[in-house]
Amino acid sequence: MSNDSVKKKIDDLRSKIRYHDWRYYVLSDPEISDREYDSMMRELRDIETQHPELISPDSPTQRVSGAVSDGFGAVTHRVKMLSLDNTYSEDEVWEWEEKVKRMLKARAHLDYMAELKIDGVSCSLVYENGVFSLGATRGNGEIGEDITNNLKTIKSIPLRLLGHNIPKRIDIRGEIYIEKKDFELINREKVKRKEAPFANPRNAASGSLKLLDSSLADKRNLKCFIHSFGWIEGRKFSSQKHFLDTAGKWGLRTNPNNQYCRNLKEVIEYYNYWVEKRDKLEYEADGIVIKINDFTLQNALGATLKSPRWAVAYKFPAHQATTVVKNIEFGVGRTGIITPVALLEPVECGGVTISRVTLHNFDEVKRLDVRVDDTVLIERAGDVIPKVVKVIFSKRLRHAKKIIVPRKCPVCGSKIAKEKEGEVYWYCINPDCPARLKESVLHFASRSAMDIEGMGESLVDELIKRGVVKSLVDIYRLSEKDLLKLPLFKEKKARNIYNAVIRSKSNSLSRFLYGLGIPHIGEKAAKLLADRYRDIDKFFELKSEDYENIPDVGPIMAESLAGFFRDRKIKRMIESFKKEGLLLKEEAGSAGTLSGKVFVFTGELPGISRFDAQRAVETLGGRWSSSVSKNTDFVVAGNNPGSKFIKAKELGIKIINESEFKKLTNLKKGG
Repeated sequence: MSNDSVKKKIDDLRSKIRYHDWRYYVLSDPEISDREYDSMMRELRDIETQHPELISPDSPTQRVSGAVSDGFGAVTHRVKMLSLDNTYSEDEVWEWEEKVKRMLKARAHLDYMAELKIDGVSCSLVYENGVFSLGATRGNGEIGEDITNNLKTIKSIPLRLLGHNIPKRIDIRGEIYIEKKDFELINREKVKRKEAPFANPRNAASGSLKLLDSSLADKRNLKCFIHSFGWIEGRKFSSQKHFLDTAGKWGLRTNPNNQYCRNLKEVIEYYNYWVEKRDKLEYEADGIVIKINDFTLQNALGATLKSPRWAVAYKFPAHQATTVVKNIEFGVGRTGIITPVALLEPVECGGVTISRVTLHNFDEVKRLDVRVDDTVLIERAGDVIPKVVKVIFSKRLRHAKKIIVPRKCPVCGSKIAKEKEGEVYWYCINPDCPARLKESVLHFASRSAMDIEGMGESLVDELIKRGVVKSLVDIYRLSEKDLLKLPLFKEKKARNIYNAVIRSKSNSLSRFLYGLGIPHIGEKAAKLLADRYRDIDKFFELKSEDYENIPDVGPIMAESLAGFFRDRKIKRMIESFKKEGLLLKEEAGSAGTLSGKVFVFTGELPGISRFDAQRAVETLGGRWSSSVSKNTDFVVAGNNPGSKFIKAKELGIKIINESEFKKLTNLKKGG
């Protein structure tokens, strides 16, 4: 090939790869398979290896240099990178708008762009003639650090802008972040290496951008959203919306959840929507940013030394907070596990007041080195159980008391022990421990198991205390008279609970298996086992190797099942359940219309809970899975679908919406 034809081939490959990068990393809508993409990249890399004189900094092959830097040089921002003023209530937002109107000396109509405030790290991206030439941190707003090589590893940042009318120079401003799933993966790896985990995704993103080896930064799977610009040559914009729309056409990744709002009332509605839905996002957002849309008005308002007057942040309730560990108590679970629980100085976090948090096990206590009277950072996201992220050692008091393993069960006083060497959990070995019985009954009666409505903690406490329930089978020996003897129970309440117990007798074998609380056997595994064997009696004939032949059942689960059903007490218990009228068989789906079909759910289904959607599939003979594979038949996509949606498109799997799913399963509108 001549030099001209080689150059033409390289340009053609680079152009195609940039286009497909944009489709995949910006639009989340790929048009080709991973294999086709890899083939193009491999071809480009081979040609560049043969013709190194034709390699350019903006080539897709140059994203990860693998070079190790001695440090980061200083970068002076041409236009200062300002920080935002914060507001924390609707009243403060309305006051901000009134202040803006007074400064503009007019009661002019104001429209806005409302944007999610990503909890990440600010960055500056300089493009010259469309080519990414310099990347920097915010620093102190005036001087940042040169992190160009690390930013080049982020595939959602184009090395060359796409499209037409590209400005001669532009300083793009964006936010670098790490998705929640990647953050968890990074922290798991750090714990394995006995390193301190990151406190939150923002810290993880910041630490990743400061890695001197860009190949290590590449492994962190950083992402970027563009939200503004500092300066520009050769182009003008009339509004924030105009800029964001154009940036998207240039191949820059803007947040699809940004929303144009005609007035502040619509901004408040946007905030209220996302304060409820924030935990469905794949990334952390700590509020919204409200920007006056019109650039003429922005310029008229200007900025203070620290913040623009034309924009303000409206923060969500905090997910993290600091508080003090006042004491430690030890809980006992249904399997006898002793769990240390920290009693806290009450603190608001994630919109609720937190006064206690589990420390999981004594290995975790040791890892955190948490003590009574320590100041700790806690975290709560949505419905997730609060957890201690780390101890603030700079605030540790001299008399802070270490947490030690108790010598006896805190409930029944029996001996405690580990099941085997290397086990992280300590157990109460007394099978009749009241705490174990209570947790077993609550699990058995839970919605995902036997679904006995009304059988909550206070009722179970009372039944056990009075000796009415001494085992799981005793639930089915309850009479209305037994219930009427309890405090605050009248005929209607007693009858409702009694009827709920009777109804549960006809539940599926999979629910019953899950309700038994067999170690390592969750809801999905219980369904898999029930579908395979259909009758509870079959389990008493099986050995661990029989279970290991089942896909998705590993050695630990297999041994747990075999050991559970070897126990003669379990055999007697099952016979007692049968005498009380439980069938303990798995029937085929009522219509079987979804027999053999595999469903995966992604995103939020506004009109039906995930639990009810999964049950609808099971009732009709299908099954659901938590991951997409070539064996998946349907992906049900709700609002804000995640990576499962992308993978389904790549594999060509049928994607349906909530309405289509309800039609398929004969669910009524609204669930």
